[in-house]
Amino acid sequence: IFASTGGATTRSAAHTAAEFLRHGIREVELSGGAPSATLERDLRTLRGDVTFQLHNYFPPPADPFVFNLASDDATVRARSVSHVRTAMRWAVALGLPRYSFHAGFRINPAVAELGRPIGKQALRDRPGALQEFGEQILRLAAEARQEGVTLLIENNVVSASNLATFGEDPLLLAHPEEMAGFMAAMPSEVGLLLDVAHLKVSGRSLGFDPVAAHALVRPWIRGYHLSDNDGLTDSNDPVTDRSWFWDVINPDLDYYSLEVYRLSAADMARHQARVATRLADVSASQRISK
Repeated sequence: IFASTGGATTRSAAHTAAEFLRHGIREVELSGGAPSATLERDLRTLRGDVTFQLHNYFPPPADPFVFNLASDDATVRARSVSHVRTAMRWAVALGLPRYSFHAGFRINPAVAELGRPIGKQALRDRPGALQEFGEQILRLAAEARQEGVTLLIENNVVSASNLATFGEDPLLLAHPEEMAGFMAAMPSEVGLLLDVAHLKVSGRSLGFDPVAAHALVRPWIRGYHLSDNDGLTDSNDPVTDRSWFWDVINPDLDYYSLEVYRLSAADMARHQARVATRLADVSASQRISK
């Protein structure tokens, strides 16, 4: 079970990983953080003690941009493709088997809008955006095959506020049927990273049942992002015993990441231990039921 560095944006991911290690956390998902000229060297120093996973906006570029492989802006698209290639090279250099990232979207937000309400703008047509995203993934999957890296695509989150602003879903791979249709067309080098918190919010805003959605996309799930929320916003709250996914989660994978923010390293270590125990219990229960 990995602990995500995504909540620490003002310091390097290596700094956060070192702090996690001091509290006994030895599995760390590298997600964003502040750029650092010594980042790769610092991570190599930790590599003997920490198992890493690379996710999305990592390594963080010195010149920020909006990562979107489905963009109709050729410059954004080219930078996004280059970012995936860089991340794959880092994965190989660090001896990692995969790189995970978010699905694309039909809008072109500014960097300053990330994490804030996005102003209304024209939407790229959904079939065109899906086709663009699929073509980019297929090209990158061929490169990933040569590198020995698996690519995992994370489902997006659509909130009620997104729908109120745009009048429809402005993102890709938030609805389970779209997720399943897209993944069915992908080669074996591409899998699904299911964010259970995203699925909870999207289910409420788009009107689908997360449990049924999980069953539909389960064949492609190769990892999970775990956190919880109130169903309205993706708030990255800690997982609880009442979190919706425990009865359906596949507990026997090798990639689970706690994408939980606003916890100290000590609290994250305790949370990681509790979730690991719960996953082990779920795994034992499922084996007995079979």
